[in-house]
Amino acid sequence: MSYISERPVERVTIPVLQRWRGEGRTIVMTTAYDAVSARIADPIVDIVLVGDSVGNVCLGFDNTLPVSMTMMNHHLEAVARTRPHSLLIADMPFLSFHLSPEETIRNAGGLVQRGADAVKLEGGAKRVEMVRALVDCEIPVMGHLGLTPQSVNVMGGFKVQGRKADDALRLLDDAHRLQEAGCFALVLEGIPAELAARATESLNIPTIGIGAGPSCSGQVLVFHDVLGLTEGNRPKFVRTYLTGFQLLQEALSRWADDVRKGAFPAPNESYRLPEGLADEIAKWAPSKST
Repeated sequence: MSYISERPVERVTIPVLQRWRGEGRTIVMTTAYDAVSARIADPIVDIVLVGDSVGNVCLGFDNTLPVSMTMMNHHLEAVARTRPHSLLIADMPFLSFHLSPEETIRNAGGLVQRGADAVKLEGGAKRVEMVRALVDCEIPVMGHLGLTPQSVNVMGGFKVQGRKADDALRLLDDAHRLQEAGCFALVLEGIPAELAARATESLNIPTIGIGAGPSCSGQVLVFHDVLGLTEGNRPKFVRTYLTGFQLLQEALSRWADDVRKGAFPAPNESYRLPEGLADEIAKWAPSKST
């Protein structure tokens, strides 16, 4: 008997998330980068994120910095075609919201026109101007604080943030600045659980944790990490529920073995000619060249 955990039937919107925040209901969020992953995730989760993590997960980059608007648009369009009932959020990639409010609006507006319900951008006080510009244009914004992957070079790697007093207090201040600027929710990534709990209890908007302990309003993990589709070491906060990479390789290997020993395709997996036509084809011979 299969186990499918389905969310309520109602279409997930930003007001719905705000209501759930007040009711204390936990929010579930994962990533999707194509139509297949979107169709698998949509009946189960509350938020689908087309993340710039597509760079690491699908495109072979070491980090998210090479991901462009063109790449994000491509993957967002694939997910949006499935018409998900989950809230669909698209990441704004590196340099797409850093240069001017006008360019930020243009890039975010393009994501909304391609089907996103909202956009997500990384950073604290430095990004408040951009958040306000987007909110003024009726583009909903999810913030992202803590371990922000687009700042990997400044941070010196993917390291837990907020362990020093100044850093922790700055994060709390940034969280409230983003809320005041109009963010409808915040992702808190790679920070101590106690800091995430303090941020969550002090805010009026939902927090979504990833490597931020159990006290956030919700949790997010990368689709491929949950299903064990990635190789190599995984962060401490990742829990895998399937050895997907190995299982898929085993299935593909069984098919390859069947092909090599002539067991695939079987007669019932092959098409047949109408009765009598096989005899005519058997009589066929190539024309002699003149």
